[in-house]
Amino acid sequence: MLSRLLSKPRQWFAAWLARRLPPVQSLRLQQRHIFIVPTRTGVAYAGALILMLLVAINYQNSLAYALTFLLASLGLLTMFHTWRNLAGLTLSAAGSVPCFVGEQGLYRVGLYSEKNTYQAIAIGWHRQALTLLDVPANDQQVAELSVLGKQRGWQPAPRLRVETRFPLGLFVAWSQLDLAQALLVYPQPIDDAVPAAAGEGDEHDNAETAFTAGADDYYGLTAWQPGDSLRRIHWKAWSKGQGLLIKQFTEQQGQQQVLDFEQIGGAVEYRLGVLCAQVLKLSASDQPYSLYLPGQTLGPGFGLAHRQSCLRALALYGVTQP
Repeated sequence: MLSRLLSKPRQWFAAWLARRLPPVQSLRLQQRHIFIVPTRTGVAYAGALILMLLVAINYQNSLAYALTFLLASLGLLTMFHTWRNLAGLTLSAAGSVPCFVGEQGLYRVGLYSEKNTYQAIAIGWHRQALTLLDVPANDQQVAELSVLGKQRGWQPAPRLRVETRFPLGLFVAWSQLDLAQALLVYPQPIDDAVPAAAGEGDEHDNAETAFTAGADDYYGLTAWQPGDSLRRIHWKAWSKGQGLLIKQFTEQQGQQQVLDFEQIGGAVEYRLGVLCAQVLKLSASDQPYSLYLPGQTLGPGFGLAHRQSCLRALALYGVTQP
């Protein structure tokens, strides 16, 4: 019953907050974006001031009056400095690090200061788990915030909470922003024994396959290209000033491995999980492969760039772009 009574005020507050702070990629915090309330320590501080004022009135003690008003002035000055420690700070989306379903992904948030130094800035998704950092003047800090990948595809980030209790902790100035960020979540790998099929080629390809068949026999050197595995770099040639060269082996010149969505039975998510596991396995062994999805073909290829392209295609299969 109590949860039902509290749900409507929460929904009303979320709708009001969405109107006041709509999604943006970057925002400089100003007066209309910042809220400030007393903390529990601040409430206790105010209660102590009231008691001191009552004692001063009862005994008509000038020193008690002076101490009460001095501490009250200190509290008001603290409220101003707490608000000022957040005003003018610029927050912006700084990208994200993809993850697999069930694992932790990362959102990156940039905090930039034009002229002021901001101390003890807390940032995170929930008040119970915030990260503290300082932002020097004319400098930028990047905060990395983890989140659980729950579902394949684009996962929007929750509203970001940024707050400060500096300098005395009597007040908390806070804001709750939507930086319009999204995290790419790959399918959960399913390591089932579904072999990849060998690719079909023309007579020239078959002849080349017969010529180069072997068990990782050395074939030659070729120029390094972005995405090639660092494990196959010929470091001796690089130390002699011959540039970055990649060692090729005969097994990599043969038939291409084919990962075909249609050749796997079961539900869509199961198929994507099996293909995801096969992509990771073939990428770890530096084998060239192709990925066939309905309406989309990737490869043949190998290396980090091809791996990322295949994982992205699997993650976004049947998903509407954000």
